[in-house]
Amino acid sequence: MRNATPPCLDQFCRLDRLGLSVVAQRVEPGYTMLSCVPTTAPTSCPVCGQPGGRHDTVVRRVAHVPFRWKPTILEVLAPRYRCRPCGRIWRHNLQAAAPSRSKLSRDAITLAVKSVVIDRMSIARIAANLGVAWKTAHDAILASAAELLINDPDRLDGVTTVGVDEHVWRHTRFGGKYVTVIIDLTPTRTGTGPSRLLAVVEGRSKKAFKTWLEAQTQQFRKAVEVVAMDGFTGYKSAAVEAIEKVKIVMDPFHVVALAGTKLDECRQRLQQETLGHRGRSGDPLYGIRRAARTRAGLLTEKQHHRLAAVFANEDHVAFEVTWSVYQRVIDAYQAEKPATGKKLMTDLIKSIHTGVPNGLPEVRILGRTMQLRRDDIVAYFDHPGTSNGPSEAINGLLEHLRGTARGFRNLTHYIARCLLDAGGFMNRSGLVGDS
Repeated sequence: MRNATPPCLDQFCRLDRLGLSVVAQRVEPGYTMLSCVPTTAPTSCPVCGQPGGRHDTVVRRVAHVPFRWKPTILEVLAPRYRCRPCGRIWRHNLQAAAPSRSKLSRDAITLAVKSVVIDRMSIARIAANLGVAWKTAHDAILASAAELLINDPDRLDGVTTVGVDEHVWRHTRFGGKYVTVIIDLTPTRTGTGPSRLLAVVEGRSKKAFKTWLEAQTQQFRKAVEVVAMDGFTGYKSAAVEAIEKVKIVMDPFHVVALAGTKLDECRQRLQQETLGHRGRSGDPLYGIRRAARTRAGLLTEKQHHRLAAVFANEDHVAFEVTWSVYQRVIDAYQAEKPATGKKLMTDLIKSIHTGVPNGLPEVRILGRTMQLRRDDIVAYFDHPGTSNGPSEAINGLLEHLRGTARGFRNLTHYIARCLLDAGGFMNRSGLVGDS
């Protein structure tokens, strides 16, 4: 191709949009060095506003986007100017190329943030790709996150539905260290997008959640209408005390899990009473432990027969009754219409609240617990689609984050990385689709 246009190194390396132009290059075994000069207009004297004359040149080196799997270093030859009337000396403004005191160019910071949020890469791998120290990459990423997301005063606007859950952020030999994660469920409830992480607070207590709520503006607390949570009453007390008018919704997953736990306890009790030992391979009650926790409509023909054989034994009557209660809980949540599900759940709670025989201790305890949280359980049917499922999904993202980083020791760094990963950073910053 004799008439091919020679490539422009400024455009190829995307330095033109950083206000730089390449004047020389040097390829080393481990990196590529590009000598650049600024193309932006010089600024006037910051004291008197008069234009300055050329004084000297200083060199500033910043890491840029790597090319051909090799780090690229920009050696910027920045002019310095001197004001003759006042004697002030200042450097050429390079804000278009890199933030003040940053060792990474703006494009390198964008690449680093995308690598963390989209590609789920570790900071160590990103630093190696850019040819900088771990702390240099880490500080640049967190500074960008703080500027675009964490310090955004409008980040909490429009939040009407909140989810709250606990999360283990660090495992130690003395036990796990917990945090309270607070989720914006408004997008999933309205169908406008995915949920996002609002805050991570140290501890898992009423005080932790209430302190965070009280630290927010009165406008934010008035806007919150619904708080979805598990069965922990501490979170409920915090929400009711901090927000004047709020509806508490107990998550369906935890209600079904509560009933399933009582089903397991009943099965284990009967196992000991009938056979005198824990479940073993070949024992009828042990063999159907998974089938018993499956919704009746999803059971295979083989599982139906195995359950029927267990129910045929008179010693297993209590297990059959508890299993039917468990299935009724599932049926209420699977009803086609919320009103139908609400009636089924209300009738169930009423039927097992009182009058349960002594031979069904698990059902009696379940009935008392569900009656205690009856309003919270039934509230789900008045606010369909409001659950803590998205909160559990974000907890899964945070677990993956800890695995990628091979654990965290600094809680401040962990919170910042959590908000960067699950706080809706890419959508709010406009980096999605940025080339």
